[in-house]
Amino acid sequence: MLTRSHSPRRKTGFTLIELLVVIAIIAILAAMLLPALAKAKAKTKGIACMNNNKQLMLAWKLYADDFSDWLVASLKNPPVNPTRVLWCGGGLDYGSGRQNWDPTVDIFKSPLFPYAGKNATLWQCPADIVRVKNTTGSLVPRVRSISMSQVFDFGGWLPYPQWRIYQKSSDIVVPAKTWVMVDEHPDSINDAACAVQMIRSDKTSGTIVDCPASYHNGAAGYSFADGHAEIKRWLGDRTSTKKPVTKVAGSANGLPANAKNGGIADLHWMCQNTTVDQAGNPP
Repeated sequence: MLTRSHSPRRKTGFTLIELLVVIAIIAILAAMLLPALAKAKAKTKGIACMNNNKQLMLAWKLYADDFSDWLVASLKNPPVNPTRVLWCGGGLDYGSGRQNWDPTVDIFKSPLFPYAGKNATLWQCPADIVRVKNTTGSLVPRVRSISMSQVFDFGGWLPYPQWRIYQKSSDIVVPAKTWVMVDEHPDSINDAACAVQMIRSDKTSGTIVDCPASYHNGAAGYSFADGHAEIKRWLGDRTSTKKPVTKVAGSANGLPANAKNGGIADLHWMCQNTTVDQAGNPP
């Protein structure tokens, strides 16, 4: 009787080299995909930021409709009508003061708050990751990332009267090219107004008085007097409109803008979308 010989079964499995190859492939794929995922996440936050800006612009317009076309002011006691109401009080820094983290101090008191559905998160850019300590020592978001253009107050940095300021919505010459609110750089934001020093397009250098943010892949959210909002991508470098956040208050104010750092093109855009001169001409 013939007997069948049994050879020992070969054990199956991955060798160490095969495992290392698989791990290397996964690492390469992850390195390729993570930047794309980060950009997609930033784009989503940019869309949310534009939505916040549009909601605030609707509140801004509804307020003017209810108050004989008078606009809220970006700073206290603007000329022409000293009774105009401040759109948002309080100053921000990196301290633990209550005005930095408690929306009931200033945001709830804003004349736009009822028109904005009493939604305090509209004052914050979703991409703003800056945190400050509250009275318990916990890290919490600051209450505001957004500031309003100085053309709705004294316009001191423009300067006024060379450049127009606006008291009523009907005063605005080109609503589609007049920005109202902006995401301001965390190291620049203080009061609720954002200043622009106007220059003509033939100037080769200037100063970025208050620096806009660059949260959205090197861009900032803007809203305009005609109601639209957009994300403006900056051309400048890390010394101008793409300055990194250092958490040093005031370190993003008075930045140079020139051809070398790319900031002059960005400053020209800001000026062309801020106001016009007394003859109605853009800068």
